[in-house]
Amino acid sequence: MDFALTDDQQNIREAVLKHCSQFSDEYWLEKDRSGEFPTEFHKSMADAGWLGVAMPESVGGAGLGITEAAVMMQAVAESGGGMTAASSIHLPVFGLEPVMLFGTEEQQQRMIPPILSGEEKMCFAVTEPNTGLDTTSLKTRAEKVPGGYRVNGEKVWITQAHIADRMLIIARTTPLEQVKKKTDGLSLFYTKLDREHIETRIIPKMGRHAVGSNMMFITDLFIPDEDLIGEEGQGFRILLKGLNPERVLLGAEATGLGRVAIQRASRYARERVVFGRPIGQNQGIQHPLAKAWMQVEAASLMVFKAATLFDKGLDCGVEANSAKYLAAEAGFEACQTAMMSMGGMGYAQEYHVERYLREVMIPRIAPVSPHQIMNFIAERVLELPKSY
Repeated sequence: MDFALTDDQQNIREAVLKHCSQFSDEYWLEKDRSGEFPTEFHKSMADAGWLGVAMPESVGGAGLGITEAAVMMQAVAESGGGMTAASSIHLPVFGLEPVMLFGTEEQQQRMIPPILSGEEKMCFAVTEPNTGLDTTSLKTRAEKVPGGYRVNGEKVWITQAHIADRMLIIARTTPLEQVKKKTDGLSLFYTKLDREHIETRIIPKMGRHAVGSNMMFITDLFIPDEDLIGEEGQGFRILLKGLNPERVLLGAEATGLGRVAIQRASRYARERVVFGRPIGQNQGIQHPLAKAWMQVEAASLMVFKAATLFDKGLDCGVEANSAKYLAAEAGFEACQTAMMSMGGMGYAQEYHVERYLREVMIPRIAPVSPHQIMNFIAERVLELPKSY
């Protein structure tokens, strides 16, 4: 049992932190204010090969695992870029896992390299306005037509849809009333985001302004047969294969954000002098920050436990969900504690902690709520009756 990063993983962490240091706090603050996508950062990470860290070498990746991807994403958030930086490259790192696992070799070679190189951007079109986490009840319909499928429906909270070239989309190919199981009859596609048939609208939101979230309206979109991933009707099961890595990476990002918040507050507490002494000398400042640090580091251990299990091909659903929950709660507590430790200056944009606090709400809410994770743990670990 070894809780330390390997030499290679430590090198990844240091290399990513060094790379991200090119993008200052002012860069991220300006992106937050303007709402412009951090194109320069995205391009730099693609050019350096980081987007393919967990993809096989056969499609242009580095051939490493989700553990190394978690090391990278934690460092990206910890660098000060927070969820804005992490979210701008989050999907390429894990989003095409279903294509790698279930796609044909032709699909893998056609679909994955343009995303890893930064030539194309993608989005993940799953959530719908009236179904939320109840994915099996989604209403978007893909009707079989000669040569492909005709798709109509609505999606919501689709990250980067307004700038994406491609999308991974799940739709119902067999009506719900005609399937034996609710999880049957859903199909997964990776296809062009055709703006003649898709309208996107930005959702104004609390934080992470530079990485937009969208409503999506799909009208008579044609998807060719060659863009179907895996077997028709098995999309839900295929999609599940990508959910655990997503939870692991969000947990890594939340702990990275918690770390940088604690670092900023601790530095401020060492330098800020009131009543003739630094405020960090007071236990009223020390203890909350110390508690926050311990919570973040404990959550980080669960993140890497889940990542290690995934890379070994073992079941990690419990650990991945627990990691996401613990990391999001610890990250939030760290950011809130940092702001309170800094007083009024924690509320000021120039110190950046208020941005971290706004952004850390994302891993608390998405892609699955903390309440649903507790439902999952109660049912799968504690063997309690299903409550929903």
